[in-house]
Amino acid sequence: MDSQIEEIKNKLNVLDVVGSYMKLTKTGINYRGVCPFHQEKSPSFFVSPGRQMWHCFGCGKGGSIYDFVMGIEGVEFGDALRILAAKAGVQLKRENAELRTERQRLYEICNWACSFFEKQLEASEVGKEVKEYLLKRGITDESIKKWRVGYSPDLWNSLTDFLIGKGYQREEVVKVGLAIHKENSQDSYDRFRGRIMFPVFDLNGQVVGFGGRVFKQQNETAKYINTPQTLLYDKSGILYGLNNAKLAVRKKAECVVVEGYTDVIMAHQAGYENTVAASGTALTSQHLVMLKRYSENLVLAFDMDVAGDSATKRGINNAQELGFNIKIIGSYGPAAAQGSGGQGMVYEKSDPAEIILKDAKIWENAVTGAKSIMDYYMDFSFGHFDAKTPEGKKEISKIVLPAIKRLVNGIEQSHWIQVLAEKLGVSQEVIKEELGKVKEEKSRQEEPVAVPSLNGQEQRKLLLEQRIMSLEGSENEEDKKELQLCIDELEKLESKNRQQALMQQISGEPDESKKQDLIRQLDTETKKFHSIT
Repeated sequence: MDSQIEEIKNKLNVLDVVGSYMKLTKTGINYRGVCPFHQEKSPSFFVSPGRQMWHCFGCGKGGSIYDFVMGIEGVEFGDALRILAAKAGVQLKRENAELRTERQRLYEICNWACSFFEKQLEASEVGKEVKEYLLKRGITDESIKKWRVGYSPDLWNSLTDFLIGKGYQREEVVKVGLAIHKENSQDSYDRFRGRIMFPVFDLNGQVVGFGGRVFKQQNETAKYINTPQTLLYDKSGILYGLNNAKLAVRKKAECVVVEGYTDVIMAHQAGYENTVAASGTALTSQHLVMLKRYSENLVLAFDMDVAGDSATKRGINNAQELGFNIKIIGSYGPAAAQGSGGQGMVYEKSDPAEIILKDAKIWENAVTGAKSIMDYYMDFSFGHFDAKTPEGKKEISKIVLPAIKRLVNGIEQSHWIQVLAEKLGVSQEVIKEELGKVKEEKSRQEEPVAVPSLNGQEQRKLLLEQRIMSLEGSENEEDKKELQLCIDELEKLESKNRQQALMQQISGEPDESKKQDLIRQLDTETKKFHSIT
């Protein structure tokens, strides 16, 4: 297995692996970006292609491609190995089924369930009706296959029986959210029955959960139900379609966020592949941190309660505080392209999927004509309250001033202070005075950075890595000399660690042949150590 670990490392470039998850900018011979492991505004996360390593000077995390994938995906080493093996095109040696991680078995269950639902869509009589319905809604056969849309039979145990037949335990089917325990019983029944099934994927395209839309409406039946919180599925950290959208988001430097599964599918089908959806929830801090890896520009197609305190509004406030450039699609008709005019907003909303089916050009105009978040707040407030009356001015200020307060850029703040003062017919000094009274809205909290406890050798290695990354790319001769000294010292430190590991293996190896092989490796490593200047 060790040889395969090295083979994967040799086949993959740290820049490609890290760059597939987050936005990186070239800085000298290194690359940097906003750290995905702690909240920050100025990028302190660096990637060194030359040394095939990454490091964040803000939170202290760093290491190899395996460390990065384990951290970003929240998985164990074995799962990170499988993810990277797939990227590298390396076929891992078969492992004992008993040694597979619990998480891996749950991934397998989700994938089998997805295949089961796909088969039901194609082969069952009701499934064929569902497919005809989807085709009428404009979803093509190609899109059905791409997004692995399926159908869950309206039966109590069809999926569970199928999965048990594949060798999985009833308790595992419950644990992954596909079945529900009967009250006061170890027995269970399928969670999804008689529904159009939309599998939800993680960033690597693995099925982690499902959303099910009822096909034939019954009394007291929820239109949509979703996988509950599981070991694999956390709706606050999953964006539907991001696995297929992330490259387009980075390329277009913009992400369009809609509300529904079919909205995403139809948008991608029409060529707007930078579209994602929050999975049955408003935008969360985790969603925003994830999106910021790819772009800081968001276009939101949400129903907003500007004057209220909805979860959607709190998510948008959070995005503002994180420095996102936000635009809002206020309508899908001619009014969508109008700027801030103070005449109120025209609402002609229906689902993006329906609009795209009717005329994809209308959706294109809606996206390109989306209003900035500040234009949106201004239009809404001036459209709903009379700016000529003291009461109206007060209500307008209640909506607009907190939005101005959240702006990170001082120049942008100054611009909107001027605009608001002119539109209300008051001085900028009055606006600034009232702005000072607005309480900071803490829709997110800075999480303390956990600094690992390191021994002296580990601390020295960390300091050397940090210094190397700061010196790489410098044209100064003294810096070049120091860089070489740091590299030599780091190589000696790493060689010493390898020697110690080999000595431990030798002392515990009962097989004489294997022991001699380890001794030869130690001899080679010792010579390498002494050859370093």
